[in-house]
Amino acid sequence: MKIAPAIRAAALCTAVALMPVTTAAIAQVDGRASPEFARLFATYQRIKASYVEPVEDEVLIRGAIDGMLGALDPHSAYIDGAAMERLTTMIDGNYQGLGISIQMEDGAVKVISPFRGSPAEEAGIAAGDYITHVNGQLIFGLDVDSAVAQMRGPAGTDVEVTIFRPGREDSFEVTVTRGVIELEPVTWEMIGDDIGHISVNEFSADVGADVRQGFEELTRDAGGQLAGLVLDLRRNPGGSLDEAVALSDLFLTEGQIVSQRGRTRRDSVFYEAESVYRGDVADGVPIIVLIDEGSASASEIVAGALQDHRRALVMGERSFGKGSVQTLLPLTRDSALKLTTARYFTPSGRSVQEGGIEPDIRVPQLSDPDAERRQRLALRESDLRGHLINEVGVEDTALERDRIDDPRFQLTAAELADMGVDDFQLDYAVRTLRRTTGVSVARR
Repeated sequence: MKIAPAIRAAALCTAVALMPVTTAAIAQVDGRASPEFARLFATYQRIKASYVEPVEDEVLIRGAIDGMLGALDPHSAYIDGAAMERLTTMIDGNYQGLGISIQMEDGAVKVISPFRGSPAEEAGIAAGDYITHVNGQLIFGLDVDSAVAQMRGPAGTDVEVTIFRPGREDSFEVTVTRGVIELEPVTWEMIGDDIGHISVNEFSADVGADVRQGFEELTRDAGGQLAGLVLDLRRNPGGSLDEAVALSDLFLTEGQIVSQRGRTRRDSVFYEAESVYRGDVADGVPIIVLIDEGSASASEIVAGALQDHRRALVMGERSFGKGSVQTLLPLTRDSALKLTTARYFTPSGRSVQEGGIEPDIRVPQLSDPDAERRQRLALRESDLRGHLINEVGVEDTALERDRIDDPRFQLTAAELADMGVDDFQLDYAVRTLRRTTGVSVARR
């Protein structure tokens, strides 16, 4: 989501400065659209006069707004109250709850992904699960804010959630102890003596600077030169477009990073390398980017940019496929529209909408016994009702390609556990870097 103070200020100033002109324009439009507005107003009047119980204006107007936005796409929404609190929470960097990213799907709460190290992940909640009950209370049909409110609570308290997992016949209960969820966007570790592993969990403020700090510390730990870097974007649902550009710019020295193209000239922007950071911070170091079905939006921007410029090898599973940009447009002091204003395109002109980023090497997560079943039933952008259609068009074979078995990957989760491998995708990436050190396969 792109949250730009300049856009907020411009929107407010425009609404005030051009009020007479805007009013005249609306009057002109009203002559053409009056039958539609008349139907809306007639419906409002009939409900006010005839519904079985009195209805507050606030309820009807909010319902009309939600209906309008719901008719557009899954990512446009009216933001106020609890939703504004959630936005503030993302900026503040912590909250108390389970630690999951969710999406409403036809009234059901579907887990996009649990945050790494969160109480939800430790309790076994996985991407693709449906949460049907909280403490025995059905939460189907609630809006996303009400569903989130049911699951949040003081750290240290227990909550029982009922999980329906596609592929299993029966639902099951999981007890999760709520915790303080520190939204730690970037973590890093050294694997062996020479391979750096940087995980980016979301694109909140200062992600580019944090990754740069992580790379510099890993380089010092390696004695001044890393043999390779794994940039891990798995289960990263996205965030700030500006931070995606900053992270990409860390490893690129020329060319376009991403373009966003909307209806107006203001919404069409081209982002170039060398606009945030000078040079390639990892010059000469081979890079592998890990993605999966939970890698969305900003994650796909980074993976697509590094892939198109051949600066990194992309491994894992096909990404989520969210190729649209949302802008926060204020309405009042405490409410705003989160509105889809543009599509974005990778440097080569690819739109990832629906199709996502296809990895250079598909590597299944063999260390997860449920991974194959979850891949077959994974939720992606193309599965969401009302999603934007890819203007370029996506072949069905491109959407199905990652379901074809690869004879190179036949080990079972139990066999990998006996070998001490608990993250096969990461292990495969590290082994690939060690095999290609000194070779240009994963180099720029």
